[in-house]
Amino acid sequence: MYLKSIELSGFKSFGKKTELVFGSPIVAVVGPNGSGKSNVAEAFRFVLGEQSMKSLRSKRGEDLIWGGSPSLSRMNRASVKVVFDNMKRLLDIDFVEVAIERVVHRDGQNEYVLNGTQVRLKDVIRLLAGANIGGSGYQIISQGEADRILNASPRERREMVEDALGLKLYQHKKVESERKLEETAVNIDKTKSLRRELAPHLNFLRQQVEKIERVREMKEMLAEKLNDYLARENAWITQEDVHLREIEQTLASELRKLSESVSRARSASKGAGDGTLAELQKKLAERESKLSEAHRESERLARELGRAEGALEANVVTVEAIVPVPHVRQFARDLMALLSDGERMDDLPNLMNLIKDANRRIKSFIEGLSGGAPVTNQEVQEQVETLSRSLERVQKEEGALAEELENLRRNIAKTREESFAAERDLVELEVSVREVQGKLSGVQTARANVAVSRQRFDDEVREGVVLVGASVRAWESGSIPAGALSEDRGAQEKRRREIERLKIKIEESGVGSGEQIVREFKQMKERDEFLAHELVDLEKSAASLKDIIAELEKTIDVRFREGLEGINEALKGFFVKLFGGGEARLRIEEPRRVFRKELEEVGEEEEFQEEEELYAGLTISVSLPRKKIKGLEVLSGGERALTSIALIFSMTQVNPPPFLVLDETDAALDEANSKRYADMIRELAAKSQLIVITHNRATMTVAGELYGVTMGQDGVSKLLSVKLEEAEKVVK
Repeated sequence: MYLKSIELSGFKSFGKKTELVFGSPIVAVVGPNGSGKSNVAEAFRFVLGEQSMKSLRSKRGEDLIWGGSPSLSRMNRASVKVVFDNMKRLLDIDFVEVAIERVVHRDGQNEYVLNGTQVRLKDVIRLLAGANIGGSGYQIISQGEADRILNASPRERREMVEDALGLKLYQHKKVESERKLEETAVNIDKTKSLRRELAPHLNFLRQQVEKIERVREMKEMLAEKLNDYLARENAWITQEDVHLREIEQTLASELRKLSESVSRARSASKGAGDGTLAELQKKLAERESKLSEAHRESERLARELGRAEGALEANVVTVEAIVPVPHVRQFARDLMALLSDGERMDDLPNLMNLIKDANRRIKSFIEGLSGGAPVTNQEVQEQVETLSRSLERVQKEEGALAEELENLRRNIAKTREESFAAERDLVELEVSVREVQGKLSGVQTARANVAVSRQRFDDEVREGVVLVGASVRAWESGSIPAGALSEDRGAQEKRRREIERLKIKIEESGVGSGEQIVREFKQMKERDEFLAHELVDLEKSAASLKDIIAELEKTIDVRFREGLEGINEALKGFFVKLFGGGEARLRIEEPRRVFRKELEEVGEEEEFQEEEELYAGLTISVSLPRKKIKGLEVLSGGERALTSIALIFSMTQVNPPPFLVLDETDAALDEANSKRYADMIRELAAKSQLIVITHNRATMTVAGELYGVTMGQDGVSKLLSVKLEEAEKVVK
């Protein structure tokens, strides 16, 4: 026995906690009408996951909760817990005892608890489906539903048979696989959409990365050329600097020697000639000055002598000979002007002063005439002789001075010639100094150019490090390239121009290092590859799900057909037992297409959508003994009850469920058929545990345990249990 007990708390009429323990293969639940017997069957439906409130004879979840009575207040929740013995692993869970509980609250919320752990409804249904148990399955036949399988449509009838054959789990797996397939198709579309969205940006990044790769190749080429160029340039600059430094040192030493020679020559020139020449030139200047004075004096004396001799010859000396006529005229004009001013004056003191001034001027003029004019010829003769002697003396002095001056000039010329020779030597030394200075300046300029080249070299190294990284310094540890020290500078300049062109290309690319773009491209590429792999996996998963669905459909179809044969075989036996002959059989309908017409308000046009049924339904053919009846429509109530009982019992024989709940399925049977029904109950108990709700005494007799349900004044259903085996022992 798998079903151990069921516990009801606040469920419908069971306001108090009530437990039914199932210790016999057949347990009968009896009691008067309205006592709450059928609530036990509905409790099974409820706890096993039934979602239809109609099947639970309610409209909403709140109707399932004890509503209260004068003696017992209402409850806020209802719960049903069923306990299974799982020693034989009926349920696919690693517990020896499995307790499934369902709780409903007044707000309509439901909880499902599995061995104390809250779970989902799907988990409960899947667990029970693996054991061929279901809340809405055929194993729970509620009151008035005995002929439900007869009244069901062919499609519903097929679903009931599939449930009885244990195909519910496969159906759940198929539905789950179809749901997963739909989700996979949605994910495939999303993945493709994401890849389409990524594609333009990825292509753009790929182009950028390709450009970066080209720039990287150019940088590698630039690094190679730079290393060669820098190694050659460094070798040339170093060698040129050393060579120019040596030349500079040699020229500086030569310049120092020449400068010392120039200093000595200048000192010698100044010491030997400058002092004598200066003295001679000084004497020459003095003698020239004296000679000039003597010459002037001689000329004056000659003039005076000439005038004296002329006066002596004329024996008359006139004022005009002594005083120049212009002087006299000027004196007369000044005196006349002064007197004219006096005539216009009215002021006596000023007039007196003017007269005094005129008197002074006249006196001065007369004194001048009296001092310059000879009085006698004797005075003139004496004056001539005196002037002659003075002239002779002055002329002698002039001759001596001229001779001395000539000697001085010869000495100066000689000294100057000597000085010129020294100066020529000095000039030659100074020319040599200037030549050496020019060469030294050229060398220094060359060294300055080398320093500029070194500065440019350092700038090129720094720029190279910025462009291609530290690898540009590989030339430092390498050897000097062949021909670097002997080749023409034009070749190196050509290399520099090639390097500059490469730099310009790299700078014009505008991509810089591109690390961020490369990193983003890698991320995008990885994402695209991930999506591509995901797409492949999803497509594989979709193909696998399709294969699984096809396999499940095949399995369902095979098991359904095999199970249907078994059901028909069992139905044949049960039908004969109940009717004493005849035959009943389940048949598969031929698959057919149905057309559903959908009207859409699109003008006057109508759109037809074609829909094909996925499964063919089941029909029932009945042949009663001694009657020409083929269809279910003409069966009486009793015949329908017997047929449905035979069909239900037949369904339990192929894939026996762990338990069956039969709620007054024998209500419409007469006494003879009740005995046959009881015999069939006893036969079913060999394969399934039975909970039978009945009023029939014949059915009660085959039960090993009876539960009596009563209801007192408080409206609460109560239980009384009797074990018939123990009762029989007590009677005996």
